[in-house]
Amino acid sequence: MNNIPVVIFCGGEGTRMRGGTLTKKELVEIGGRPIIWHVMRIFSTYGFNKFVLPLGHEAGQLKRYFLDYEAMTRDFTIQVGSRAGDVRFLGAEQHPEWEVSLVDTGLRTDKASRIARVAEHLTAERFFVTYGDGVGDVDIRALLDFHCAHGKLVTITAIQPQHYQYGIMDADKDGLVAQYVQYPQLPYWINAGFMVFERATLALMRDEGDQALETGLLQELVAAGQVMMYRHDGFWQSMDTLKDTNDLERLWQRGAPWKVWE
Repeated sequence: MNNIPVVIFCGGEGTRMRGGTLTKKELVEIGGRPIIWHVMRIFSTYGFNKFVLPLGHEAGQLKRYFLDYEAMTRDFTIQVGSRAGDVRFLGAEQHPEWEVSLVDTGLRTDKASRIARVAEHLTAERFFVTYGDGVGDVDIRALLDFHCAHGKLVTITAIQPQHYQYGIMDADKDGLVAQYVQYPQLPYWINAGFMVFERATLALMRDEGDQALETGLLQELVAAGQVMMYRHDGFWQSMDTLKDTNDLERLWQRGAPWKVWE
């Protein structure tokens, strides 16, 4: 079970972050580490250490990050001169060994087609799919147990968002306010990532052309009665804007509710 791979979407342009940074969105740091690192630590805490990253926009930034990962995150001794290049890393690793496959899947390829283009790395009976900019204290083992129990092809973790921008009022026809709620919890559930797909879904994905996930493949699977929702009542937040980045940084300084690792 621990060999189940985790596909993390990180090929988009991150248009809502533009103007705030030139750094690829998934590499924007929270607590001194890229947001995608936080996503990986969540899965790694539950024993899932095989990651597949379908690359697209600014693929080079992600490749450089992982090529330099050990040198940039650990102390080391390096030999220069006659034995130039010999490096000895010092101290213990901060997490279990990760296998990270970085695969160029095209600049503007849609998500289902990106999964299809990394299919050779998805050799287990099922695989996780999530976004490289969303974190939460999701119990990955409970999610997987739920998925295996219902027998459908796909499970999507869902959360009930709060309307964090405005307060909501109820008033009579004369304007007398009967109720005011600041940042109310909204009545619907949204896709929070942390999805599980059975391997059989790969046969429905096209690596040629451009196949959408949320508005394409998942719609077909919903119509076929093959999608289940895993309700998550804990913390979750995506990082779409500079404001989200600042909010997550403040939360990190206060204890980071998504930090499920020691």
